[in-house]
Amino acid sequence: MYVLLKKFSDVEMLKILWYNVENTEEVNTVAAYSELIKNFEKIRNYMREFYIYGFKSRDEYDRKSARSYDDEKRRMESWLGDYMNFVRTPDGKNVFISIDSRVSKHNPFYRALKAKSFTDRDITLHFILFDILSSSDISLTLPEIIAGTEKYLSRFECQMEFDESTVRKKLKEYASLGIIILEKDGKKARYRRAEEVELPDITDLLNFYSEVLPCGVIGSFLLDKQEESESNFTFKHHYMTSAIDSNVLCALFLAMREKRIITAYNLSRHAEEATKVRLIPLRILISVQNGRQHLLAYQPEYNTIKTFRVDYLSEVTLEEVSPRFDELRQELHDMEPMMWGVTAKKKLHGEHNIQNVEFTIKIGDDEEYIIRRLEREKRVGQVIKVDDNTYRFVAKVYDTSEMIPWIRTFICRITNLEFSNKNFENQFKSDVEEMYRIYGIEEVEV
Repeated sequence: MYVLLKKFSDVEMLKILWYNVENTEEVNTVAAYSELIKNFEKIRNYMREFYIYGFKSRDEYDRKSARSYDDEKRRMESWLGDYMNFVRTPDGKNVFISIDSRVSKHNPFYRALKAKSFTDRDITLHFILFDILSSSDISLTLPEIIAGTEKYLSRFECQMEFDESTVRKKLKEYASLGIIILEKDGKKARYRRAEEVELPDITDLLNFYSEVLPCGVIGSFLLDKQEESESNFTFKHHYMTSAIDSNVLCALFLAMREKRIITAYNLSRHAEEATKVRLIPLRILISVQNGRQHLLAYQPEYNTIKTFRVDYLSEVTLEEVSPRFDELRQELHDMEPMMWGVTAKKKLHGEHNIQNVEFTIKIGDDEEYIIRRLEREKRVGQVIKVDDNTYRFVAKVYDTSEMIPWIRTFICRITNLEFSNKNFENQFKSDVEEMYRIYGIEEVEV
């Protein structure tokens, strides 16, 4: 939108806009739905269902009405038509989103985040304001801007008015976005347009940032301002679905920067309705194995630091500043040497059952790379050399179960294994015995 101002900043642009206002009824008759959205949370839920869970027929999707399902499906098709597929089953036609990350170098989910709706009044006031403030040298007070707005509107037969409160709120919004500069002149507030900034040639940086880092949609917006070019990056593991959680993630980062308490709604996969939670967000952890994003936050209600999946959170609202933020962040930092994954100590300042994990592996004379891998991949604990061919790994953790998938990758070299949590140890050994039984391997001692 901001770029258009360079080309259209006069009355002719407003005439085009008024034509759309006067023909709104005709336009609405043609389009039964709009691809633009006011509430992103609504479409976020549908995109999660179509892409992450997927393979539901129209009749099986029972959270909303069939009409709502059809409208949201058509809206997604307008953004992701090239990635929509379907299969026919005895239960009906199942529509889903399928994206090949080897081919798609840009995250298509960002298109949904760029489809924010606006009214005719929004777009009209936008162009009027930026034409009145046509350069960064012009500085006007609110009454002067309102007078200029009324002068514009007087040229048209179709009546439209903007009161002082509306104009002030719009200027405040633009000031928060940095495209309008608010200055104090004694007791008066003056507004001027921000200077236009020429972006340097950082296309490669933006191509990488937009696809890899949290809130990469910011990089995607900046790429839209650059000349279109082919990305030099291809990703073997491209975790695209995190894009639809960008709004939530951005709110969490702002809360942590300002050390604020938040309220949010948390919906787990097994719950019928979301529950409201009050939290002090402390850190975001992102898995490099599956791209899943987790929030570690202190929940005063239970006096504990808990883990919340970001894709299950919604309607994040920033509340007052927490005087305990630094204390709690340090508490979490002290826990990290015993955190393999996202599980932290259950109760602050209380007892917690620390679990011991130990296993021994045997390697061949030319298999030093196994030990290098052991050292490289361990997140906590230490590797102890027993002899030239025998090494022992020992660690203290809050949750042994988080380590088991990693330990299994050394299964053919493990000669001894001991967990203080005997339930996990017995289950691990039972799984190995069952695997040997399936493959007909006898007389195995685990």
